[in-house]
Amino acid sequence: MCLMQEEVSRQEVFLSHDFTKNSTMSGCSPFKMRLVHLDLKGAPPRVCYLSEIFPLFRALGANGLLIEYEDMFPYEGHLRLLRAKHAYSPSEIKEILHLATLNELEVIPLVQTFGHMEFVLKHEALAHLREVALFPNTLNPHKAESLALVGAMIDQVMALHPGARWLHIGCDEVYYLGEGEDSRQWLQQEPNTRAELCLSYMEAVASHVQARHPTTTPLVWDDMLRDIPEDQLSASRVPQLVEPVLWDYGADLDVHSKALLMEKYRKSGFSWLWAASAFKGATGASQALTPIEHHLRNHMQWLQVAGSVPADTLQGIVLTGWQRYDHFSVLCELLPVGIPSLAVCLQVLLHGGFAENVKARVENFLGTSSLEATDFRSERAGSFPGSDILNLITQVSLHLCSSVDALLERDRYVTGWFSPYHRRRKFIHPVMIQHIQPQAHRFMHQEKPCQPVVKCLLVSEAKL
Repeated sequence: MCLMQEEVSRQEVFLSHDFTKNSTMSGCSPFKMRLVHLDLKGAPPRVCYLSEIFPLFRALGANGLLIEYEDMFPYEGHLRLLRAKHAYSPSEIKEILHLATLNELEVIPLVQTFGHMEFVLKHEALAHLREVALFPNTLNPHKAESLALVGAMIDQVMALHPGARWLHIGCDEVYYLGEGEDSRQWLQQEPNTRAELCLSYMEAVASHVQARHPTTTPLVWDDMLRDIPEDQLSASRVPQLVEPVLWDYGADLDVHSKALLMEKYRKSGFSWLWAASAFKGATGASQALTPIEHHLRNHMQWLQVAGSVPADTLQGIVLTGWQRYDHFSVLCELLPVGIPSLAVCLQVLLHGGFAENVKARVENFLGTSSLEATDFRSERAGSFPGSDILNLITQVSLHLCSSVDALLERDRYVTGWFSPYHRRRKFIHPVMIQHIQPQAHRFMHQEKPCQPVVKCLLVSEAKL
């Protein structure tokens, strides 16, 4: 969902523009449902942390959760190989759902069924179901075994989510669709097209949901539908089976184009549409600190989109918070780091703008006197659950990393006698310890919360 979003530099983490001036306030959100997306494919929170953060989600204006389990779901039987070693247990899933109910947060589970299937297709036992043999991201839509696989995944997830009104079946970024050998042969037959291949598979998965779970409506990410002509969409059964989620995480979202796309979807037969913004995880694969201003602008644009379409168009909005760009990438911002951005975005959606009183409400919810990134380096980082993690990561990102890099790459004693070669072999001239150790100690003294990081970077590698 995030692979095409632009990179944002580390310096753009401040609220440099005063959005409290000339901010319009509607006092009523155009989005009936406001879902916080929990992406569990990286750094999944402990249940005890969720018990602390769910009340804050609700207080900030959320009334639902989109939970993307990926390999954190406790799959059983022939699907057991999909679960991570530290996956949640069935009892933990039930506890998460109980906590959500206590906080009036409706849960929508998400199961990837077409693209972003790396956590499934990486396994040798399932590699034969890849669309392209070399790449584990896309499922082969032609094999009956593929549909049986995702059907079993859906049924196991739904068994632990009885009564869910919606189920998100993914279907975004289905890269290399049509490039597998089975697809090439199928596409050679008239009048088969790549669009028809996509629609027919979506229809098959959605039909499974309808047949096995008739009170549950499937949601799909919309990017694979955007370029399909209106008449082709109308001719398929997809508009009667699913509700599309239009995602755009850009700070410069094109309001007019998005409104036209919504109009096209409604004319194609879709009864309801959803929007998807981002509060974190959409501005760089290795982003450490959340650029609040970027995400604030994104939500202000989505408010404009909502205001330009009929009131009965949008079912709700998903505030995505991606933890990894895909199963194999590094972590981007951790959930606690993104909480201030989430607070800003939810309050903007709830109140229709970011006037001074809304900013004050956000700061009060977070227990901080400022939303400036530099202030998250101190005790002013806030009192919300996880604020200590934000404090630590801010210190590491804005100061410690550059200081340690300077020491390791430009200090003549380090480059001469404490090089990567020396550190790999764990030896050093004893005299040089006297030149290097004081600087390491200085970092530890100045950045006390970061002492474990300093020890890891400077001391333990060389066994000083």
